[in-house]
Amino acid sequence: MSIRILVKSPICLAAAVAWLATGRSPAAQSNPGVAPPDSAPYGKSYPEWVAAFWQWALALPLEGHPFADSNPVYNLSAHQSGNVWFWSAPDGPLTRAATLPVGKALFLTLRDVECSSLEAPDSGFHGDTEAEQRSCAKFWADHIVDVFCLIDGEPVNDLHACRFSSPQFDFAAPTPWIFGESGGNGTAVGDGYYLMLVPLSRGQHTIHYGGTFHFEAGEISEGPLDFPKDITIDLTVD
Repeated sequence: MSIRILVKSPICLAAAVAWLATGRSPAAQSNPGVAPPDSAPYGKSYPEWVAAFWQWALALPLEGHPFADSNPVYNLSAHQSGNVWFWSAPDGPLTRAATLPVGKALFLTLRDVECSSLEAPDSGFHGDTEAEQRSCAKFWADHIVDVFCLIDGEPVNDLHACRFSSPQFDFAAPTPWIFGESGGNGTAVGDGYYLMLVPLSRGQHTIHYGGTFHFEAGEISEGPLDFPKDITIDLTVD
């Protein structure tokens, strides 16, 4: 996120121990270091984590918001808590350095979208009911192509299985918020491609990911449109 363009390694021993909470062993994963799509890492399914991510993101103050902050050195610890920390970034291309404490999982948004009751009716991202929000988010997410993720140079496979739609969730947005001048209490649905990275080993890691919203001529404009995202994380686990 965000297409609004503000228009809108090896697993260490500690990770293996923490992973017992999911009911799946690291050996059962098709992508080592990534929670399988059908798992429930830290007690939540992927759709539930999508909702938790968006509740977190939509509640953040506009100043320093990760969707808009292109600073190459990023304070990942801001507004984070618990065993899972959330990651997102502007569309880029952007390379960001960040530090993640040992033992923390990272929830990564590859390319995604949400539609909510608080966004302007003419924004293309508004829905009053769950059905309207879900249809809106699905429309945008159906246009995501060329999703990719490499962790320390190794590609994550089967990313088509990593698309998730959240349950409808409540959120509280500040004023101003990332998608509007006036915040408040709203409801929303998220959709897109997400990965839960189990705790990485201490040291340096590189995560390169992205994807593109692609629209043919006539779908939302006279000509074809592409909104690519390309992010590299220089991650220090310490």
